[in-house]
Amino acid sequence: MQSSFCILLSAFNCYCFSAAMNTQRLELIRKRREEDDEEFMFLLLPILHYHKRSRRGKVERTQRHSSVLYGMQRVQGILDGHVKNCRVAYRMEPHIFRSLASYLRREKLLKDKRIKVEEKLAIFLYMLSHNASFEDLQLEFQNSNRTFHKCIREFFNIIPVLSRRFLKPPIIDHPHPRIANDDRFFPYFENCIGAIDGTHVPISISPHLAAPFRNRKGTLSHNVMIVSDFDLNVTYISCGWEGSATDARVLRSAKATGFTVPPGKFYLVDGGYANTEKFLAPYRGVRYHLKEWGHGHRRPQNYQELFNHRHALMQNSVERNIGILKKRFPILHVATFHKLNNQVKILAATAIFHNIIRSQHGDEEWLDHEDEDLIPVANHVDLPNGDDNHQGHNLAGNNSRDQIAMQMWNDFQHD
Repeated sequence: MQSSFCILLSAFNCYCFSAAMNTQRLELIRKRREEDDEEFMFLLLPILHYHKRSRRGKVERTQRHSSVLYGMQRVQGILDGHVKNCRVAYRMEPHIFRSLASYLRREKLLKDKRIKVEEKLAIFLYMLSHNASFEDLQLEFQNSNRTFHKCIREFFNIIPVLSRRFLKPPIIDHPHPRIANDDRFFPYFENCIGAIDGTHVPISISPHLAAPFRNRKGTLSHNVMIVSDFDLNVTYISCGWEGSATDARVLRSAKATGFTVPPGKFYLVDGGYANTEKFLAPYRGVRYHLKEWGHGHRRPQNYQELFNHRHALMQNSVERNIGILKKRFPILHVATFHKLNNQVKILAATAIFHNIIRSQHGDEEWLDHEDEDLIPVANHVDLPNGDDNHQGHNLAGNNSRDQIAMQMWNDFQHD
């Protein structure tokens, strides 16, 4: 009996030991499978991630740079195509574009690298002509953002040099033909060398710096003084003054920083400026708007009205010049995405290109047929209270204006 019990106990112990071994073996198998699965996932996930990333990158590059013609090829196609294409894209004729690119290369202002000078010029002009963002430039020229930042920065760096070369005061040895050949203006304005006017250009700026740039209309702008000769060239430009600044204040600043008038000469200005010997303004409180002198309106009744009328005809040249500038370069009608100092340089850049185009007899009539939603330039000059605070300093200017006006009136009565 005892022997049988021992046999049974031994068998039970063997069974328990066998079961324990099987359980341990199964646990080892399970752990090994888990480890194998983990190793497989560690191998598979990087492969899937790389495959997905490569595939996504390939699709983006295909969509972003799908044009057959890009960069210099695109520019060359426009230059070799219809002249209107170049005017619309770069606001000038192909021969002027090529001449300007050659000048920049010859003067070592820009250099040919991976991006040629012609393409750099095209990028900058396209930005000015269409207020193009970097996304717009990518679509047009099929290059990276970094390329456009670099090209535009190169141009902003040379704007001061170009300003000194192309925005120069006129050298006047004799009356301008527009004056000399018209009895309405000669000899009264024989010493006049141009006209001055101010205009406002929208600006974008940080909110904590915006207050001084808020103008009378409640929008943000900077006040720009433009000096023009009677060939419609810009001879001087003062940019960057806050929109709240008056025209007279901008002119005083310009005189303090180098703007001069040759002895015996003068400029015509509107009523926003003080009347002086060197800056001849119209009579305030007297008819001046050009539309008031249209068909069916009465003749001048006195020397002040006559002077104001002829002053307006001459002063209108700078108004016309501002209109051409803003129509050729619509970027001047909007606030841009550039830094503040570069927004100021944009004004100078448009004036530089305007003078270059005019010097090479670029066409301007095509601008009249351009579709735009811009405010047209007024056919009159506003007369704010520009000389209220300068009465004590205007005696010589008033005497000079009266002398011219009286001579003009006497000759007018005898005609």
